[in-house]
Amino acid sequence: MDKQDIERVIAGCKKGKRQSQQELFNLFSEELFGVCLYYSKDYADAEDLLHDGFMKIFKNISQFRHEGSIQGWMRKVVVNTALEKYRKKNILYAVGDDFDFEKEFEPVNLNDEVTVGDLMGFIRQLSPKYRLVFNLYAIEGYSHREISGMLGISEGTSKSNLARARAILQKKVEKYYYGKSVNNG
Repeated sequence: MDKQDIERVIAGCKKGKRQSQQELFNLFSEELFGVCLYYSKDYADAEDLLHDGFMKIFKNISQFRHEGSIQGWMRKVVVNTALEKYRKKNILYAVGDDFDFEKEFEPVNLNDEVTVGDLMGFIRQLSPKYRLVFNLYAIEGYSHREISGMLGISEGTSKSNLARARAILQKKVEKYYYGKSVNNG
């Protein structure tokens, strides 16, 4: 679908046309479902988030000003929908003060043993509080200051949750990699 067709679909969505909404969903649901998986504990939770995200997209599409891509705007809507969900659950709290969130982690040489799918699985295994901050920082590219503003937490809480998420992921990757090495060796 070219840019003109996408503009036609957006215009139809702004008029509340169901066919245009279905076309928009068909065009971008797969991509946005991938985003939902970043912020969800499992497939069913991601489906719920996708549904809620598209409901907000359709409700607020008149706010899309064509100043960037529709994909980028919809991604923000979905991420904000995930943030609202987690804010309601109030899942964020600081890791103990004794945790060194400035610690640098040594990269592990994985020799292509761990796939992107494996890594995504490890990220989904993180607790919601760690997964949320990790995704906002590492995947969405937000700073700790931005994350703290979005979530109503301190920058230190954002940093400590990220550091703890990284430590957990590093242990999972090492365990996976070394378990594979032992089994293959």
